[in-house]
Amino acid sequence: MQVPDIIIAIDGYSSTGKSTLAKLLAKEFSFLYLDSGALYRGVTLFAQEHGYITEDGVIDEEALRSHLGELDLHFEYTPEGSKTFIGDRCVEAEIRSLRVSGQVSPISAIAFVRAFVDDKLHEAGAAKRVVMDGRDIGTTVFPDAELKIFMTASTEVRTRRRYDEMVGKGETPDWEEVKANLLERDYIDSHREVSPLARAGDAFILDNSDMTLKEEVVWTEGLIHGRFGILD
Repeated sequence: MQVPDIIIAIDGYSSTGKSTLAKLLAKEFSFLYLDSGALYRGVTLFAQEHGYITEDGVIDEEALRSHLGELDLHFEYTPEGSKTFIGDRCVEAEIRSLRVSGQVSPISAIAFVRAFVDDKLHEAGAAKRVVMDGRDIGTTVFPDAELKIFMTASTEVRTRRRYDEMVGKGETPDWEEVKANLLERDYIDSHREVSPLARAGDAFILDNSDMTLKEEVVWTEGLIHGRFGILD
């Protein structure tokens, strides 16, 4: 299917499979995949490693603001897709840890952090033909995106997905801790003052609680067919 030069914005709650769907769509349509959440996780890891955020979650915003310009956070593109780097160091594994997950929402609620990440996303998406997922892509980062999807799923399904993902990486997560982390992130992301998680008025809702990944792709392809009048 030949898709026009558009931006596809995918927003939604944690562990709804936003990144998985976005990556598949990017591969299917030969688009560039951008994971905005990876950049917020990268800033969180940077803050943790430099002592700007403690294990108790106390953030030294002044120190972070002063040193954020030193952070060389970027995507590098490989045949397997985009990967997140700090300098010449790939940090994909570290930014997906529960330690980073537990502190990314407070970091991402800071206005100057969001501005820092938004600048990088605008630069990466300037040429379009991009699939981007996050929490405010269709509302704040790219409000004029030609196609917007808002993903959701039940809490139990999302907990299972996150739990299984962590087990698959060799971690030993606690089910209730994983669930509590998801619910906490839902609340923080939805209630933050700057760019809260919300469905854009023109976004299509995708509840994938009982859908296979193949069904999600077919559903999205149907949207694109109808919205842009594409005939195979």
